[in-house]
Amino acid sequence: MAIADLKNVLKIFGGSEITEDKENELFKEVLLMTLARAADADINIQNVEVDRIREILKENTGDEFSTADVRVAARSELYAEATLIKYLNSVHKKMTTAHRAQTIQALADVFRSDKNVSVLEVDFFDKVAEALRVTPSQMAGLIAGDVD
Repeated sequence: MAIADLKNVLKIFGGSEITEDKENELFKEVLLMTLARAADADINIQNVEVDRIREILKENTGDEFSTADVRVAARSELYAEATLIKYLNSVHKKMTTAHRAQTIQALADVFRSDKNVSVLEVDFFDKVAEALRVTPSQMAGLIAGDVD
């Protein structure tokens, strides 16, 4: 998925409703935007973080993302933290509980990938969790009715 393919971002900011069919696309966009910004949360994009982001995106979406896709998204003004938090605040209701939980769990995975979690990363994580309205139980992967 190319960065330019983030069509739902403009629809959400424009006030358009998205159909249930578009919910998975929204999840992909939220995951890419959130994880890409996570790589830059401590102002130091580590290769191990970018590699882990690409793996997580593949695992969760089935789509391949290039290193360039992640790095461009991490540095792009469109994805600045304030704009990302505003975006997440506006779309959290349109996401399933499972997708919101997956996003926050993936974010924690990225931050742990370089074995050093900074204060800036913790702050970013907290802001994203708050914007997505993820509860502690959801962060732990406890989703009611979701037993495998």
